[in-house]
Amino acid sequence: MTGTLDGIRIVDLTTVILGPWATQTLGDMGADVIKIETPSGDTTRQSGPRRSEGMASLYMATNRNKRSVVLDLRQAEGREALFKIIGTADVFLHNMRPKVAKKLGLEYEHFADRFPDLIYCATYGFRKDGPMANKPAYDDIIQAASGIADLQTVTSDQPRYVPTIMADKTTGLNVVSAILAGLLKRERGGGGQAIEVPMFECLVDFVMVEHLYGAGFEPPIGHMGYDRLLNKMRKPYATTDGYLAVLPYTTANWQALFDLVGREDLKSDPRFVDLATRTKFSEEVYGLLAEIIATRSTADWQRDLDKVGVPVQTVMTKEMLLDDEQLNATGFWRLEEHPTEGTLRMTDPPIRFSKNPSTIRNLPPHLGEHSTEILKEAGYGDEEIDALLAAKVSNQF
Repeated sequence: MTGTLDGIRIVDLTTVILGPWATQTLGDMGADVIKIETPSGDTTRQSGPRRSEGMASLYMATNRNKRSVVLDLRQAEGREALFKIIGTADVFLHNMRPKVAKKLGLEYEHFADRFPDLIYCATYGFRKDGPMANKPAYDDIIQAASGIADLQTVTSDQPRYVPTIMADKTTGLNVVSAILAGLLKRERGGGGQAIEVPMFECLVDFVMVEHLYGAGFEPPIGHMGYDRLLNKMRKPYATTDGYLAVLPYTTANWQALFDLVGREDLKSDPRFVDLATRTKFSEEVYGLLAEIIATRSTADWQRDLDKVGVPVQTVMTKEMLLDDEQLNATGFWRLEEHPTEGTLRMTDPPIRFSKNPSTIRNLPPHLGEHSTEILKEAGYGDEEIDALLAAKVSNQF
């Protein structure tokens, strides 16, 4: 069976995590993803443990289901080769800042007339019509700018970064959604168009879903920040032998918990009467919950709370996830044999389609592994390709 995006070709001129993870997701869905790399390659090729040069763990995690072609875009021949390859594609994605794209002649204006059906997507730090348009942006920068780092002061003595690449990956999901929407509109006769997916604005939107709060009205009718989340007692609770996430969310959940632990006095406590009141007194409410959870073992709580329907989950470490019962039962962890890198562990595409399943068809390529193949598909002859290789416009693994 073919994937949902079978027949769609995507030219991916992105590096690091945001763009490559987005295009890997689209590749899992069946798209033919052509990864354009400079002669030095994506920087993640050097990030993390590796068995071979240029095939490091971070690169391997975000570049399956792709083919790699090397182009030196500083040379006119490299830029023309890029345009020829894009002429065979449905989508072009890049993560260059606006001034860099302009310098290379890769703004949308250079594509609109030549490729009227092309979905052109640019993803970078800040919207291009704002004063911060050309500032460099990485995950840490956007976590700071968007308020993510400041939110950590609830449980820390200072702003801190969330220890996962949140801004890149959140924006990457927006890229996937935007490209799919653009393709759908094109299929309905709307033609191609330019799409801008800025990290900063995406993350502010992400944060403000719950934290705009009282400022969602003008003039504001209350403070900013969702109280239930902004209290120091909202955290995994210590048991007698570990930590547990417990969230009695509904009034029925709280009543079931109080019945389980024999706390009839709390069943009539006005602080627990409904969600609005529990939110108002959230620090006290979660403080009492912490005291209750501290009285039993993790396994006992997991068993008993599951029985009465109170949401509960053991706090898992990274290492524990490799042996997780749910993940292993559903085939989430995959072992794949790479022709040069040996056995690789990777995640199964998490989204499932009943008729057109996502698949892992190609393992992460070496730098320039498909240069000759892709240039031929773009219309280059053998002698022309040899000339590009000799001039170091491209190279072949």
